[in-house]
Amino acid sequence: MTSRYNQLKQECFEANIELNNLGLVIYTFGNVSAVDRENGIFAIKPSGVPYEKLKPEDIVILDFDNNIIEGTMRPSSDTKTHAFLYKNWSHIGGIAHTHATYSVAWAQAQRDIPIFGTTHADHLTADIPCAQPMKDSLIEGNYEHNTGIQILDCFQERGISSEEVEMVLIGNHGPFAWGKSAAKAVYNSKVLETVAHMAYLTLQINPDAPRLKDSLIKKHYERKHGKNAYYGQ
Repeated sequence: MTSRYNQLKQECFEANIELNNLGLVIYTFGNVSAVDRENGIFAIKPSGVPYEKLKPEDIVILDFDNNIIEGTMRPSSDTKTHAFLYKNWSHIGGIAHTHATYSVAWAQAQRDIPIFGTTHADHLTADIPCAQPMKDSLIEGNYEHNTGIQILDCFQERGISSEEVEMVLIGNHGPFAWGKSAAKAVYNSKVLETVAHMAYLTLQINPDAPRLKDSLIKKHYERKHGKNAYYGQ
C-alpha cells in the first residue's frame, strides 16, 4: 500500500526487527518508535504483534497527542510514554523499550547501574539511573502517560541531561532508551543490557567492586565523544 509515511514506517519496522534479532525481547514484548519532527508525528509497533509476523504496513502513525493518523491496528500499549517523551525532549528521534533480562533485573532491584568499567564509560560518564517505582496515585491514573512523567522527573530531580544519558530504568518495570534515530535507540538498548549483565557479574565476583576511577571515565568517554575524539574512522 502506498503511503506518504512509507519511509518512516520502514525505519520503525527495521528497528523493531533488530530489537528482536538482538535478543532484547521475548514473544511480543517491547517496542521501538521513530519520529518525524517536521510533521509532528511518530511511528510505532502495533500492540501484541509477533515480530516474525510484523510487516512495515502494520506500523501505526500517530501525532504527539496520541491521535492515530494512519494504521488499522492498535498501537503499542506504551505509546503514550513515547508521545510524552517526544513532546518534551525535542532532540530525540527514536525510543526503544524492552524487557531484556539483566536490565529488568536491575530495575526490579530498584538500583542504578554503577559505572564499573570502560565499556560503560565508552557510552556515558554516569551511573545508569533507576527511577523510583511509580506512586499509587499515578498508577491509578493515566499509567503510560505517567511513565513518561516518571522518566522526566527522574532526570530533572537528579540534574541529568537526556542528551548525555540516553537510557533509564523504571523501578520494578524495565528499561527505556532513546537516541537521534530509532536505530540508535536500539543500539543504546543493547548497550544498556550488556552493561547491566557485566555489572551483575562484577558484583557476583566482587560485591565490593569499586566504581571506575574518574580519569578512566574521562579518557574513554572523550576519546569517542570529546572535541578531540579519535575513535573510529
